Amino acid sequence: MKKVSFNQMKEGTREDYLLLDKHERDYAGKTAERILKFMAGLTETLEGYKVSRLEHSLQSATRALKAGETEEMIVATLLHDIGDELAPMNHSEYAASVLKPYVSEKTHWIIEKHGEFQTYYYAHHFGGDRNKRDKYKDHKYYDACVNFCEKYDQASFDPDYESFPLSKFEPMVKRIFSRKPYSHFQD
Repeated sequence: MKKVSFNQMKEGTREDYLLLDKHERDYAGKTAERILKFMAGLTETLEGYKVSRLEHSLQSATRALKAGETEEMIVATLLHDIGDELAPMNHSEYAASVLKPYVSEKTHWIIEKHGEFQTYYYAHHFGGDRNKRDKYKDHKYYDACVNFCEKYDQASFDPDYESFPLSKFEPMVKRIFSRKPYSHFQD
């Protein structure tokens, strides 16, 4: 396989960067497959929960699908906790970053903030402020994030819930990640 001519990026030529651009576009085109493979591997239960991370994600997405959400929101719901494995302290921001080029500003904001909004359900048990989310009360997507957390996230830890399999969501994930990136997120 052809390689670039440089050892330092500042030495790169136009031809080098055209070669890399082609490889990067090819690689980016396979993002959905990598995400689906990663999701399929989330079969272990985080200690203490009754369901695996995958099952939580499938339950959340199944609820969104049954509620008639857009395909974009269904995929975002499926992937909302994708950061739990690698970024447990900021999983929401991680998931939002993965989705950012392919989803609307609204969907991105909901996924980015859902971790803070979820504290509503448990912060008071640790002496924390369960209404921390209210700092966003005047934000145009506040109610949508409250709704996301209530209907899809916090409700999806039920070992008896019949969720759809990952294969049901696979075509949706592929369509969302084959979109042209949203220009409003580009620098």
